[in-house]
Amino acid sequence: MVGRDALKRPPDRLGERGLMRTRRVVTVAIVVLASLASHPIEAGPPTDQVKNRVDRVIKILDDPQMKPDARTADRRAALGTIANELFDFTEISRRSLARHWQPRTPAEREEFTRLFGDLLEYSYVSKIEVYSGEKVVYVGELLDGDLATVRTRIITKQGTEIPVDYRLARQGDQWRAYDVLIEGVSLVANYRAQFNAVIQRTSYADLVKTLRVRRDEAVSKPSAVAPAATRPVAPTPVQTQRSVQSP
Repeated sequence: MVGRDALKRPPDRLGERGLMRTRRVVTVAIVVLASLASHPIEAGPPTDQVKNRVDRVIKILDDPQMKPDARTADRRAALGTIANELFDFTEISRRSLARHWQPRTPAEREEFTRLFGDLLEYSYVSKIEVYSGEKVVYVGELLDGDLATVRTRIITKQGTEIPVDYRLARQGDQWRAYDVLIEGVSLVANYRAQFNAVIQRTSYADLVKTLRVRRDEAVSKPSAVAPAATRPVAPTPVQTQRSVQSP
């Protein structure tokens, strides 16, 4: 579990310390997602869809036939499929790259989304298996047009409460996450600061090279989930969320 001080410190360069800190934030978010299934509440479609996907994750993790090491590749492939339903990796990529996204060509955007998406998917799939029954309480659901925030609190085994908010955007009849906030710390903002630092210090090409090395290191590990063949880039960006009041 991540301490408050670690979460609140600003990210440093996209080196080992920066990536490890971000991976710890991702781990907390993933463990929370795995816990949601056992604490249903009356809510709207955003919460319902998050819960549906997490229920499927828990079903895979609890399936005795999927537990043997020989089934690790199959298990992680199934988890990766759900991760791609739950998270909008294209929108996460766009928001994380921020102002550096606009100058990119369609081919560059596709490449960046594929590399970054593969890293996030690998992190989700590899860390979701650490689920150990932490409790989660739903605080509420905020709707703002085609945007929503599902607000939760994770209760650790030591009794500490950690607020976790999931920001989602509607795509047709589907709601997909484009950011996760843990104690007010945004996963997207964390990556955005690291990516911007690398580009300012060296270049966009160097950032892509770093992501490619990290991705290749991740997928080369034993039983790693295979990277997605394609990650289509969304044709239009999601609007910025407006300020809303708690219900």
